Amino acid sequence: MSKIVVALGGNALGDNVTQQLANAKLAAASIADLAAAGHSVVVAHGNGPQVGAIKMALDAGGFVVPMPECTAMSQGYIGFHLQQSLGNELAARGVKRQVATVLTQVVVDKNDPAFANPTKPIGAYYDETAAKELMAQTGKTYVEDAGRGWRWVVPSPLPVDIREAASIKFLSDNDFMVIACGGGGMPVVAEDGGFAGIDAVIDKDFASAKMAELIDADVLVILTAVDRVKINFNKPDEKSLDTLTVAQAQKYADEGHFAKGSMLPKVQAAIKFARGGGGRKAIIGSLEQAAAAIAGQSGTTIVKE
Repeated sequence: MSKIVVALGGNALGDNVTQQLANAKLAAASIADLAAAGHSVVVAHGNGPQVGAIKMALDAGGFVVPMPECTAMSQGYIGFHLQQSLGNELAARGVKRQVATVLTQVVVDKNDPAFANPTKPIGAYYDETAAKELMAQTGKTYVEDAGRGWRWVVPSPLPVDIREAASIKFLSDNDFMVIACGGGGMPVVAEDGGFAGIDAVIDKDFASAKMAELIDADVLVILTAVDRVKINFNKPDEKSLDTLTVAQAQKYADEGHFAKGSMLPKVQAAIKFARGGGGRKAIIGSLEQAAAAIAGQSGTTIVKE
């Protein structure tokens, strides 16, 4: 059986606590299929809607809380819902496996070019006048976001290391189902012989790929809204892809087939993991078809060659 890292999108969990718990139960059913089949499973998740809501609520209450702390809060409450739902689902199936959530610090390079070009929108929308006033007051960057208003943007650096990787691997190797790297992890940088948090948001797919590499996973599964990766998306010659080599996937990415804020980071993360070889493979598919994707019956599989 395989050691599998499953990357679950934050948007799949909904926009409020009630919706999130309901969706966590649905997600748990699909993920538990993998555990019931005997696989060792580590779950990562996004936090896009959730961390923005946390930040806005704290701002409205007059609390100035940096992004790493907001990400930690999102890891806690999303982890709680997933941990509870997965535990209940496994127990209902008679699968004797404990579930543990690990608050995860992900190391980034403070010299990463992303810090000079923040791109990840967070929090509330403002009109142009208000946004420019905030920029003048705070020194933060706000940009117009798809015609809906102006939003604060933070850097999205690449993950370099994961401080809790050994703990995650130990738990996984000892029959725990682990939830880790929530929201891409709390970004930290090396400082004064230790580590300190930094305002940034790490892409959860890249963090998942780094975690899969560090814990010696066999398979990285990135779950999204579609069953397979497509080229010529929404065009008359649209084509679904079943299996790609790293070179083929990179070629399609270079040709611009994948949207920057959507499928591109998923394909890039899959390439990073599969490129390591050693029988590794990455799969991009839908939550509902997770087990079928592992069995090669759904999803797009990316392998080294």
